[in-house]
Amino acid sequence: MQETISQNQTDIEHGISEASFKKLCDEFRKYNHIDPKLFETYHVKRGLRNEDGTGVLTGLTLICNVHGYMIDDNEKVPVEGDLIYRGISIKDLVAGCETENRFGFEEVIWLLLFGHLPDATTLENFTKILANCRELPNYFTEDVLMKAPSANIMNQLGQAVLALYAYDRNPDENTVVNVLRQSIWLIARMPTIMVNAYQVKRRHFDHETMFIHPLESGHSTAESILATMRSDKKFTDQEAKLLDLCLMLHAEHGGGNNSSFTCRVLSSTGSDTYAAISGAIGSLKGPRHGGANIKVMQMMDYIKEGVEDWNDDDEIADFLAKILRKEAGDGAGLIYGMGHAVYTLSDPRAVILKKYAKKLADQTEHAEEFHLLESVERLAPAVFAQVKGSDKNICANVDLYSGMVYKVLGVPPELYTPLFAVARIAGWCAHRIEEMTTSNRIMRPAYKAVSTMQAYVPLAEREPLL
Repeated sequence: MQETISQNQTDIEHGISEASFKKLCDEFRKYNHIDPKLFETYHVKRGLRNEDGTGVLTGLTLICNVHGYMIDDNEKVPVEGDLIYRGISIKDLVAGCETENRFGFEEVIWLLLFGHLPDATTLENFTKILANCRELPNYFTEDVLMKAPSANIMNQLGQAVLALYAYDRNPDENTVVNVLRQSIWLIARMPTIMVNAYQVKRRHFDHETMFIHPLESGHSTAESILATMRSDKKFTDQEAKLLDLCLMLHAEHGGGNNSSFTCRVLSSTGSDTYAAISGAIGSLKGPRHGGANIKVMQMMDYIKEGVEDWNDDDEIADFLAKILRKEAGDGAGLIYGMGHAVYTLSDPRAVILKKYAKKLADQTEHAEEFHLLESVERLAPAVFAQVKGSDKNICANVDLYSGMVYKVLGVPPELYTPLFAVARIAGWCAHRIEEMTTSNRIMRPAYKAVSTMQAYVPLAEREPLL
């Protein structure tokens, strides 16, 4: 296998030393500082947030409602959270699938795209269509995934989605019928791209065996992922139903979440579906968005190492306080998996996922670790209030438990965020279609220029910089 050339070696070969980069960075800092007070002076909505933390209203949607608080006399009032897909609570969708003992992700995809629940025959046919569309184009894995492998599966997903543009007979037509066709193909193919990219990563970067299993048309999305991800293709119905639940819970979260908004921004320009979805993938990759579940599991490793007695609430609380004071953990001062921009008293996704995950965790060697995670959820709000001196409502978000679920299912950490993308692409596609059909303006927010005028100096008269 060809040796990998380090970035430092490459830089040096091109005449760029580490010292030169440092000088360039010093020059950048000298001329690119904005006084934080100016953001208040000009009433800038940083992060498109209002002063109370709520999002700036930038659009209307029929797709999803993220309900986490009420406004009473201009005051934000905390309430139990709910996640509503097309007017139906996620709690009811999950309960319905559990009662009928069936998979629900395919139903959620239909609901998000079309706005209503499918009947039994329609759902069966739609599920078959998705299964039939999972296959990648001939030699796509060899020509795209294997010839340009990536150690990061999210980057590979974005690259692969862009590459699919070249395989589309009509990639740029933005009619509803064409974008809906593209959406169904992309939703169906995303799990296959993810698993194949992971297998290529195993071979190229981990020097382990790569196995590409043939797809089975009778599998649900969750079953297909587990079967192709595992070397023996074996899984239990309980495991598949739990993964299906994760996909249902992650499928959509309103137009204001960063990746869906990114998809809408790109769609507002008239760009193609592949560019819009690839942009959303890039957004989701960020640790402030889709990458948080990995941060939770890394935090748990710190806690397991730093807390001797996992049943001692005082010891756990003391360690959480150290994390907030940046004396432990990764130094960020964050208890990952706790707190949310919208939810106040509870995140319905975390509540649901915790309930079902506990059943499976109790049957495995992860039972004690799951109990420790529950202790973190229970103790963190009081620790946060004590250390930060804040009365802000802090609840567990879905990331607190999703990483643990994936660990119990044997999902490798590098697939935690890609699995998020496999689910969320359903919401992205729904938002893209809605943006195209209900808005006819390119998104163009304002930025206040705060630079000062300076004179142009002829090149020969300029002072040397480096």
